[in-house]
Order: sequence, then structure tokens, then C-alpha cells
Amino acid sequence: MSLLDWFRRHPHVAPGGSIAGERDKQMMVRALDLARQAAALGEVPVGAVVYRNGEILGEGFNRREMDHNPAAHAEFLAIVEAARRLGDWRLNDCSLAVTLEPCIMCAGLIVNARVGRVLYGAVDPKAGACASLYTITSDRRLNHRPEVIAGLEAEASGAMLKTFFRGLRTRGDR
Repeated sequence: MSLLDWFRRHPHVAPGGSIAGERDKQMMVRALDLARQAAALGEVPVGAVVYRNGEILGEGFNRREMDHNPAAHAEFLAIVEAARRLGDWRLNDCSLAVTLEPCIMCAGLIVNARVGRVLYGAVDPKAGACASLYTITSDRRLNHRPEVIAGLEAEASGAMLKTFFRGLRTRGDR
């Protein structure tokens, strides 16, 4: 399915190139840098940045293997750091740039932390909870629905993930 077809099937998600500003693109580049750090450490290459008015408030990359922690996802770590830094769990006026569509756990945290905007790169057809598999961030039954922008740096994010998982299969890991 083409990216255009994907957006037609998911009207509640905006395409990244049409709405994201220059600052958003810079933050996604930073998230990609964090994803590269994760890959270099043998972690799934996902990076995330929480920012407000161009200021980075929290950032993280996947650390599940290193920390032996199933919750150590990039988004989770970035959101927790931002909340600590602000001294408030409410991140209404903040944006989250992440290289991969958030999973169920992270989408739930995004809603609970009331993150204002979510921008993600690659779609995740196996675990995505913003549009691909579930639509937690746009569920009208929940008390908060962030703006969601998909496909920002999708090619770079997707290529990094494909390279990483191809390497795992070649080595017979995981």
C-alpha cells in the first residue's frame, strides 16, 4: 500500500510533510540521531524528543535490553524526563517527535500525559497504536486526543529499522 493510500485509510492522522514546520523537522532529525545511538548499543533504533517552543525538554532512545525494563521505550523515557524537568505531568503545550509510531503503552502514556502533538516517522503495522493497528490517540472515549502527524522522515526511520532487523536475522539474534 502506498503512503497516500495509507493516509486515505487513516483520515484522523495528518501527513507529516504537509503540516510539520521546520522546527518539527529539526526535532525529528534529533530523534533519528537518538535512534542511531540505540542501534549502536544493540537496541531497536527508536528515538524520541519532547519539546516546547524549540526547547528540548526530554529525550530518549529504546533501552529495554540494556535496562532489562519492558517500559524503557524511547517515548516513555522522553516523556518522563520532560515531566520531571517541567515539574508537571501535564504536557499539553508540548510536542513529541518519535521515529516509529507509538505502541499501545506509549500511546496510553501520551494520552495520560496530555501531550499536545505527536509526530512520528515510520508506521508500525504490528504494534502501532496511533493509526496502524489501534487508534488510541484519537479515541473519542478518552479524555485527551493529541494532534497526530505521521510520516515525518518516514523513509529514514523505516530504513534504519529494516537495516537493524535484517542484521538481527542474519546473526540469528532474538
